[in-house]
Amino acid sequence: MRELTVIRHGETAWSRTGQHAGRTDLPLTEAGEAAARALAPRLAERKFTAIFTSPLARAVRTGELAGLSGVEPDADLIEWDYGRYEGLTAEQIQQLRPGWELWRDGVDGGEDLDRVTARVDAFLGRVRPLLEAGDVAVVAHGHLSRILTARWLGLDASAARQFGHPHPGTINTLGYEQDVPVVLGWNVP
Repeated sequence: MRELTVIRHGETAWSRTGQHAGRTDLPLTEAGEAAARALAPRLAERKFTAIFTSPLARAVRTGELAGLSGVEPDADLIEWDYGRYEGLTAEQIQQLRPGWELWRDGVDGGEDLDRVTARVDAFLGRVRPLLEAGDVAVVAHGHLSRILTARWLGLDASAARQFGHPHPGTINTLGYEQDVPVVLGWNVP
């Protein structure tokens, strides 16, 4: 069976400070650009049947700098819409809503977890047949990648809380062992 390579975009000013960046279209920092370039040699060893990216600039630019060509933007890969929590850190949200936990409580005025899950499931439904022909790559975001991983494994999307946050500019690899979906690599620079 083939592999689904999930690349987290490089660092942005908000990922450096821990701010929730959903739909805000932030550029990569210099460090984010360097991390994306550093992925190129590792990805050059791979032949992908298809490559998809979130349409946000930070993901598109990461794909370009990582040397990926023929990348197709897919709106289902855009990050979670954090609503009123956009731009806030978890600590700031805790001040507004003591005891808040993203995976349990969701966001205020944004997208609920069921909606994000529906987008991820739709994307996986389109990608799984492509994996029969070869490996597929995705350039996306932190929380979206965690939900994608949970759904790949057949878990409830809330199980995404059990995966460490993918670091900016890293590779996460999903695949199969004896026809069972598995995580083959996580946070690989």
